[in-house]
Amino acid sequence: MNLPYEFKPLRTERLLLRPMTDADVDDIHAYQSREDVCRYLPYEPRTRDEVAEKVAKFSLAVTLAAEGDYWQLAIERAGRVMGDVYFTITSIANSTTEIGWTLHPDHHGQGYMSEAARAVLGIAFGEIGAHRVMAQLDPRNHASIALCRRLGMREEAYFVEDLWFKGEWGDTGIYAILEREWGWPG
Repeated sequence: MNLPYEFKPLRTERLLLRPMTDADVDDIHAYQSREDVCRYLPYEPRTRDEVAEKVAKFSLAVTLAAEGDYWQLAIERAGRVMGDVYFTITSIANSTTEIGWTLHPDHHGQGYMSEAARAVLGIAFGEIGAHRVMAQLDPRNHASIALCRRLGMREEAYFVEDLWFKGEWGDTGIYAILEREWGWPG
């Protein structure tokens, strides 16, 4: 893998992907405080103070150099943050990474997350040299499954009741794509 790799703001056709800043707290709180958004995420709806604390931490995470290093990137359109993309190095020896996403429901169904995730996959395969990118998700999250499929990811595993999740046993779905399967230019 080509590490260390420092993220630089990236423009797509309609979006700007960039590190989060303190100025983004209200926009991020607008979706991270919602029950419907957090339903499939590993956290409960967050208070504004909790979001501010996370954003302060995420704003510093711009360099991937070791396993566990990550980006939590703001997805901006027209000067407002509408969601975020998570990306981490899971194994340097095996050149594997993981991607995840969250989008404000007001922006669903317009292809924004496909555009943002494709840009991150382009960096993962093209610049970082990842062999495999995976996504772990709640199999009840049909929108995320559909996004994985649009990105060319395939279902690799379905773990039944493998984690205690929000007061009940939950399942985990694993989707992935290999570098050789990635449709360039990204």
